[in-house]
Formats: sequence, C-alpha cells, structure tokens
Amino acid sequence: MQLFQENPDFAYVLRGAGPEGVRVNQQLLTASFVLSPNQLVEAWRPASVETLAPEDMDAVLALNPAVVLLGTGPRQRFPAPAVMAALLTRGIGMEVMDSAAAARTFNVLATEGRAVVAAFLVPG
Repeated sequence: MQLFQENPDFAYVLRGAGPEGVRVNQQLLTASFVLSPNQLVEAWRPASVETLAPEDMDAVLALNPAVVLLGTGPRQRFPAPAVMAALLTRGIGMEVMDSAAAARTFNVLATEGRAVVAAFLVPG
C-alpha cells in the first residue's frame, strides 16, 4: 500500500502542546494566543484561567468562530461562568480542555472545514 502525505488547505496547524508551550507549524509559542485555521493572534492578554475575563473573548469573537476550543494548559480547568457566557449567549459553542487535547481537536475540526477558533492559555 502506498501512503501519501496530505497537506492541509489552511495556514496554521497545531503540532503539539507541552510544558514549554504550544507548537504552531514550526514555531513554539510561549505566551497565550488565539488561532483560527488561517489567522494567528499572538500576545493574547490572559495567562491563566484565573485572569481570563469576558472581555478577553473579544479577540476570539473577532475571528468569527462557530465553535471555540479553550486550551487551559497541562490539565483541564474551567473559566468563570461569565467568560463562557460571553460566547454561549451569542450561540457559539465552547469546549474547555487541556492544551494537548485542544490542539488535536483543532486540527480535526479545521481539516473538516469547520469555523473553529482555539484560544490557548500559556503562562508567561
């Protein structure tokens, strides 16, 4: 059987997440960021779930998501209800997961052509 490498038709692929940061394409990001399949917003303000505020979701909303993945670091940690409400009241789904799971899920949804945005909290 012959195998072929399929290259995605979008600009940004998440290659992994670990204690040192999150790898987007070949770049290791060590500060929080927001990502859609074709746009990267670096230097997103919050560094943890505790510092995440509803107004921080404006950068996420600007990318017009249908679903948002929130990567919270090495383990899943839920933000304040007001943060989740900033998306849910607009009919936008939000999934909270550890960063490695968020990276894998982002790639699957982006490959399917979904309007997915991932927001990663990376301690500074």
